Amino acid sequence: MGNLVMNRLDYARIKKSIIDLKQSRAISPEELEKLNGELNAAQIVDPEKVPVDVVTMNSIVRISFSNSGKVLQFKIVYPDEADLKENKISIFSPVATALLGYRVGDEVEWIVPGGATKILIEEIIYQPEAAGHFNL
Repeated sequence: MGNLVMNRLDYARIKKSIIDLKQSRAISPEELEKLNGELNAAQIVDPEKVPVDVVTMNSIVRISFSNSGKVLQFKIVYPDEADLKENKISIFSPVATALLGYRVGDEVEWIVPGGATKILIEEIIYQPEAAGHFNL
């Protein structure tokens, strides 16, 4: 952490979603703590100032797992838009939480049932801020 960058609108929307999910108990306390840690560590900037290589909400990213070489591509979305069949992953999923605010080329450690693994952010295929879509 430490170099995380987050769009001010994403930050506010995620904080609101956390409050809603907390009330419905739809997120585990561990995931909630991790996401809050990421949010609290982030540098919050206006949408226009988000670097083009940073993973933001509604970004489509391609990642690879260093232990298996497996490559995945998905879009990070708010919970009500999540749909695994369409490769849309909720921000409250552990992998999305782990990636938000990091940059292309960063390796992020992620705990899976089999232990720790590292995820490489290979490419951001679409980032709303880079495309000028500031209100997504």
